Amino acid sequence: MAGKNTAVFGIYRNRLDVEEAVDALKAEGFRSTDISVLFPENEGTKDFAHEKATKAPEGTATGAGTGAVIGGTLGWLAGIGALAIPGVGPLIAAGPIVAALTGVGVGGAIGGISGALIGMGIPEYEAKRYEGRVKEGGILLSVHSDNSDWTRKAKDILERTGAEDVSSTGEAKADFSKTDKPMPRAS
Repeated sequence: MAGKNTAVFGIYRNRLDVEEAVDALKAEGFRSTDISVLFPENEGTKDFAHEKATKAPEGTATGAGTGAVIGGTLGWLAGIGALAIPGVGPLIAAGPIVAALTGVGVGGAIGGISGALIGMGIPEYEAKRYEGRVKEGGILLSVHSDNSDWTRKAKDILERTGAEDVSSTGEAKADFSKTDKPMPRAS
């Protein structure tokens, strides 16, 4: 069972490195539904929106967040939205992580980002470390991989594009028909 349905995670310091990573993942055959990105809603993401010639910086948090992501390379990702997580603040999320964080934002149960990440199968100590890094302005990138070959490929790309704290973990068991997790690739 090792190597199946694994998530690879890494933290980036800036959006340019994240864009490079997403481009590299896309070029290697990862699907938009395989990749999740989590940004803190801060001046950097509003600058991102402005650089892409949108009016998002003058809009609401939702407008700024969505405009920021849609305008660039990250617009290729699925499920873009702005969220407010109690204790963490406003975030911009894209990809399957949106569904996990939406539940946390509504209930606020386990505790911010770490609760959603634990629910996705990440060990608690790593989830808390990632949450701390995002609160400090880091950008979390997560990549779903179907098997050990895809996991190795994702880790290599994240490390090559400047990710820090790269790790992988088995994803929580899920019924594909009831979740946003992508269907396995055809052989």
